[in-house]
Amino acid sequence: MADEGATVTDIGVVTTPMSYFASGFYGFPATVMVTASHNPSRYNGFKVCREKAMALSEATGLREIERLAEQIRPAHCKEFKSSKASATRKGPCGKGGSASGGQESKGVSVKTLDIRADYKKFILGMLKVNRPLKVAVDTANGAVGPIFDYIFKQAGFNYMPLYFEPDGRFPNHEPNPMDEGNLAELKKAVIKEKADFGVAFDGDGDRCIFLDERAERIPSDLVTALIAREMIAPEPGAGIVYDLRSSRVVREEIVKAGGKPLRERVGHAFIKDTMRRNNAPFGGELSGHYYFRENYFADSGIIAFIHYINAISRDSRPVSEVLKPFRRYFASGELNFEVADKEAKVAEIARQFADGKQDKLDGITVEYADWWFNVRPSNTEPLLRLNIEAQTAEQLEKVKNKLIAVLGNR
Repeated sequence: MADEGATVTDIGVVTTPMSYFASGFYGFPATVMVTASHNPSRYNGFKVCREKAMALSEATGLREIERLAEQIRPAHCKEFKSSKASATRKGPCGKGGSASGGQESKGVSVKTLDIRADYKKFILGMLKVNRPLKVAVDTANGAVGPIFDYIFKQAGFNYMPLYFEPDGRFPNHEPNPMDEGNLAELKKAVIKEKADFGVAFDGDGDRCIFLDERAERIPSDLVTALIAREMIAPEPGAGIVYDLRSSRVVREEIVKAGGKPLRERVGHAFIKDTMRRNNAPFGGELSGHYYFRENYFADSGIIAFIHYINAISRDSRPVSEVLKPFRRYFASGELNFEVADKEAKVAEIARQFADGKQDKLDGITVEYADWWFNVRPSNTEPLLRLNIEAQTAEQLEKVKNKLIAVLGNR
């Protein structure tokens, strides 16, 4: 980027939410986070944002960046030189560049900036722990561990660290907390240490998954409902955004708390856009992404953790008891089906379940008085994804079999 004439600021090894914070707090016109998020070690990638942490997608400029990037051929430029011993180098078009942080050449620089102190102040300003708690924390050898230590070392609660040392090989387990197998060690730690709850972060820290004191996973939509109450209390009437796969509990709890439920299709671009348009303080997805207006409408695992621990610490009951009233329906979880013609199958489902209330915000959602389902197509694979919720376990099994008969084998 410096070779192409940009002034670059290197903020070091940070989490993705910290890059969002840097974008807004310091007023950078663009940010690039080098990360493969929750993927295995063989993957890598970029998360690219405009000003104020506004994410770029294929529809808003990512394709144009791809086109421009493909025009750059440093290896084929005779002027291009690279030397470990040299602090500056020629760019592909003869421009000067800086290879070391903090050193500048004519018009082009690579600088370094430590954002941790400002970020810590920002984060701790939200923390309100009301009673001593013990928490098991698994950061999967990703970027979160050292940041968690830096922020919470003396924050008024005890935590037991699991895999806090960053290691891109992920020697203990993959950094994807949605995979139940990756929670095994955290579950053992919660039980062994008699923790009040457990939390697992993904590799770059924009997602987290919670366990209760029995080491049972808490569905992310129920966490959305819990945090929603936290966000509505100081702002009655506030809009709360949630993805359409979420339990009916989310809408019901938002209304009960005096908020405005804003149902949206799956995907961070849609959630963030709806939050911005409505100035909503919070949004949540079933995938464990939680979005906050105070973080420039971007997702943050650590901020979700803070609002969660604030809520739990105000209640003397075990976490499972706090969440028990939310567990009033039965959900299938997301089921995937290989389908050759996704559009035709969705049309067939619409015909088969024409007696229900239908909408096509994302795929097709069909609602009945005592159960509902959503079927939506994958954007990248020949898959249809099914989510069902019902009032009883027996009813859930019955309607699931009915839908499987239409969708085919998984």
